[in-house]
Amino acid sequence: MLAAALFPAILLWLYIWRMDVQKEPTSWLVKAVLSGVVICFPAAFIEMGIGAALFGGDGNPTTLFGTTIQAFFVAAVPEEGLKLLALWLVLRKNPYFDEHFDGIVYAVCVGLSFAAIENVFYVMGEEENWVSVAIARSLLAVPGHYAFAVLMGYYYSVYQFVDHSSKAAICVLLVPILAHGVYDALAMSGAVAPAVGGICFFILIYFCVKMHKEAKAKLFALIEEDKKSGNIV
Repeated sequence: MLAAALFPAILLWLYIWRMDVQKEPTSWLVKAVLSGVVICFPAAFIEMGIGAALFGGDGNPTTLFGTTIQAFFVAAVPEEGLKLLALWLVLRKNPYFDEHFDGIVYAVCVGLSFAAIENVFYVMGEEENWVSVAIARSLLAVPGHYAFAVLMGYYYSVYQFVDHSSKAAICVLLVPILAHGVYDALAMSGAVAPAVGGICFFILIYFCVKMHKEAKAKLFALIEEDKKSGNIV
């Protein structure tokens, strides 16, 4: 169960690590990973508090509007906010953050370690159906966190190296929140009605395909920026 929960995040992390031509020091990567693990626990408490405040003791909305509010304000905003805080703490005095692609490397370390711990709780919390939960989350949830991290890392590097405008700064947090919120809103729609959930599931698949294409484009965009600046050959 533990291996099934951790393997998707490890596989995606290795993909990014291999794409990084000039590897980051292991000690700094470990710091980023541990930061992602640590924020899981305050994130859980914050989400429970916001959920209780918005939806009462059970914290389970039953309308499409309610699940959308839950997706954005209970899940996306606190999770992406804490990921950005963790990323900033890792990078603010990191002397090795000197290439465009580094933003994605460190953001993925934070995002995927968060996703891995979250996945462990989901998979091990389903003793009877853990295999189906592990498969579903390896195909959607964990890659989703990966894509959110790529988007955050991309805009973090854009702000750091290219564009110091307020618009670029806002995108560092806003774009991952929007991607995360839309993803969760579609995924949570099944709580409203099976028919609604079925329709939204197909929309979710389409959204995930588009999101991952955009994330891939961001990866190669930063690699090209590093080539132009002479950071890599």
